[in-house]
Amino acid sequence: MKLRIAPAGPVLVAGLLIAASAWADLAGQEFSAEMVQRGPEGPVSTGKMYVGGPRMRTEMDHQGQQVVRITDEARGVEWILFPEQQKYMERSLGGPSGAQGPSSAPGADPCAGMPGVTCRKVGEEPVAGRPAVKWEMVATHQGQTMTSTQWIDKERGVPLRQEMPGGQSTELKLVGTETLDGRPAEKWEVTVSQPGSPPASTFQWYDPALKVAVRQEFPGGFVSELRGIRVGKQGDHLFSIPAGYERITAPAGVPAQPPR
Repeated sequence: MKLRIAPAGPVLVAGLLIAASAWADLAGQEFSAEMVQRGPEGPVSTGKMYVGGPRMRTEMDHQGQQVVRITDEARGVEWILFPEQQKYMERSLGGPSGAQGPSSAPGADPCAGMPGVTCRKVGEEPVAGRPAVKWEMVATHQGQTMTSTQWIDKERGVPLRQEMPGGQSTELKLVGTETLDGRPAEKWEVTVSQPGSPPASTFQWYDPALKVAVRQEFPGGFVSELRGIRVGKQGDHLFSIPAGYERITAPAGVPAQPPR
């Protein structure tokens, strides 16, 4: 659960590539927590999260079976484990952390290391009262060239505003600070606008020490949050594949799910 700007549509452009990784840095404090997700009427689903440096582990139930997801940004790999079958899948994250994908360092080129994407610094303009650097981003995807514009927060390195082809735009605004589960958190409003539809907003509460969003509220009443946060060193065994697990491969285009 990182603070991120939700894509406004299915079009893949430079802006969306960068937004998907915004504030995905796992360099905060190590911790464990309970994950809770609930809809306006549906049942509550729970799981567990463990974060240790650049590694994260989540445990959730999928159709009555446990699914474990381990992400290791330093190694650039993700594993999906199915404990009941003692099987796992592996996928690349595009290389070790920092080798591909946008840099969150303030002032850094947000396109550095992203194949097929280039950035040009246009200038500096404030967004919602926060200083930001304006970048023009050009991406080539399936033979098409697409251009987007982003305003990157000078302090945090997160995109505060995006303008994409077709009139789509997103904006991130700091609303204030609140205390959640005894911890200070920043409340951010994410507004997505696209032609022909009214703007849609989500709210995210970002914990600066943990560097994750500890609560998210989406349109329609869906809520996702972390509870019972325990700060402390996490064991290395949580972020490795247990002995005896068999590697399997998911069919192309099929989401990872427990094998039958």
